[in-house]
Amino acid sequence: GKEKWKQSRDEVTSWSTPLVIAETNPVQVVTSATKRVRSYDLSSGKVLWECGGLGAGCVATPVAGAGIVFAMSGRDPALLAIRCAGASGDITGSDSVVWHLDEGIPYVPSPLLYGDTLYFAQKNDGLLSCHNAQTGEPYYSRQRLEEIKGIYPSPVGADGRVYVLGRNGVTCVLKHGPKFQVLAV
Repeated sequence: GKEKWKQSRDEVTSWSTPLVIAETNPVQVVTSATKRVRSYDLSSGKVLWECGGLGAGCVATPVAGAGIVFAMSGRDPALLAIRCAGASGDITGSDSVVWHLDEGIPYVPSPLLYGDTLYFAQKNDGLLSCHNAQTGEPYYSRQRLEEIKGIYPSPVGADGRVYVLGRNGVTCVLKHGPKFQVLAV
């Protein structure tokens, strides 16, 4: 129950849940907040790396896989795909930023990293994008989910399907993969 470490930050706001990446050495705690995403050594609290480029409204929790962290800000839309292995210091504008976007980004829902595919909603709208997680290549972008009215829950993936829930009580079930295909509503 004792505080192990504490780091001061200069960001005004963040509603995002920190992400622990246990596969790295040292274990990293990644936090996204207004203006910057930072990685801390879980055991010491030392800043391992940081990257500028996020805006206000960091609500979506970062996700990670295959050595890449995906951090997003929604009010000032930004998505950063950061290769975290070997990253050190301020990596803003470096090769550690594999790809980035500044449109079609979620405000509240977190992205879904399913295999090598990244899904995310635009703002809280009923629009879904699907990208190759490694390259950023869009498979489809801002595809309208006709029956969905507002997306606050994060999409979920299971058994080759992607489930997108709307605030109006409707769930849209999509086939996982690069082609937009609605299986059920």
